Amino acid sequence: MTEPIHVVDATMFWSATGGGVRRYLLTKHDWLARRPGWRHTIAVPGGDAVSGRACLPSLPLPGSGGYRLPLRRGAIAQVLRDLRPDLIEAGDPYRVAWGVLDAARSLHAPAVAACHSNLEAMARLAAGSRLGRFAARAARRYARHVYRGFDLVLAPSRSMRGHLHDWGVERVALQPLGVDTALFHPGRAAATPWRSELGLAADARVLVYAGRFAPEKHLDVLADAVARLGPPHVLLAIGAGPMPPAGERVRVVPFVADATVLAAILAGADAFVHAGDQETFGLSALEAMACGTPIVVRRAEGLAELADGACGLAVEHGTGAAFAEAIAALLAGDRPAQRRAARARAEASDWEQVLPGLLDHYRRLLEGGAASPAPGRAIEASSLPPAR
Repeated sequence: MTEPIHVVDATMFWSATGGGVRRYLLTKHDWLARRPGWRHTIAVPGGDAVSGRACLPSLPLPGSGGYRLPLRRGAIAQVLRDLRPDLIEAGDPYRVAWGVLDAARSLHAPAVAACHSNLEAMARLAAGSRLGRFAARAARRYARHVYRGFDLVLAPSRSMRGHLHDWGVERVALQPLGVDTALFHPGRAAATPWRSELGLAADARVLVYAGRFAPEKHLDVLADAVARLGPPHVLLAIGAGPMPPAGERVRVVPFVADATVLAAILAGADAFVHAGDQETFGLSALEAMACGTPIVVRRAEGLAELADGACGLAVEHGTGAAFAEAIAALLAGDRPAQRRAARARAEASDWEQVLPGLLDHYRRLLEGGAASPAPGRAIEASSLPPAR
């Protein structure tokens, strides 16, 4: 009997308070469990002994919303080697990525990197206006250095693919994320009386943000926007992190672990809002769209590729005034048409449409096929052989 192909995902982007990488890995784990011939293990920091999960040695990362920091490259590589994978995917570009490369080389297994972070933009923001240019340049060099060691780098959006090419990374494939359109569905709107439970007025225009409370999310912009809009507009921010929004018209609630409850909130909201300018994809926005909720997002990076005018609006300038204007325009539009367009856009990105393409990438590497496109070009999913 042929042994199943063992895929291991390793990342430091794992927290009990959620995150897009965690949702991607859990969805992928459940999906592969239903596919004969495949076996999947998630290797992440933390001590929870769960079937199909391995623990990477790490230290707590204070103020991060529950994330932990793996530091010991050799120890990370040893955990991965002991799992005996056929293919390893790294979900972050830090110490875990180097441990993945070490383990893959010793096992003669393909190494894949999923690029969930724009290192250049993050470094520029963290360093501030005076040193941002120098920090961004150093981040580009580092990104090129680490990602060039992988057999293939997966970019979740066209914008992220472009950044990887600009950094000098050549082996890049476009591999978007997806959404469970059965779980995130417009029919969830009536499932939970969450508005009354939160003490919101019946006529409140609820604008939802769901995700990490981090500097690059620019939640202060959203708080300013609802302050400008005034009653009955309310910003409902769901998540955790060091920089929650504040204001008279802002409600902050903890991370919602129950996806059905989150789907009910998203489906019952008037709009989903996101002012982040570094999103490599925008998974929470896509989940809102699957619930039939239109979006107002920054015209930047992966978020800009989700808002097409019919299902939502993309805001050119990251100011509260610009977002307030866009939100007002959206809410004054054809609401039923917006909701239909949002749902249709999400249905095209259902996980069942997206994940078979990921297996095509894996098969190509495992079969020893050419995984390196010509310089400056990316492997498109349509150019790969169909899933078998």
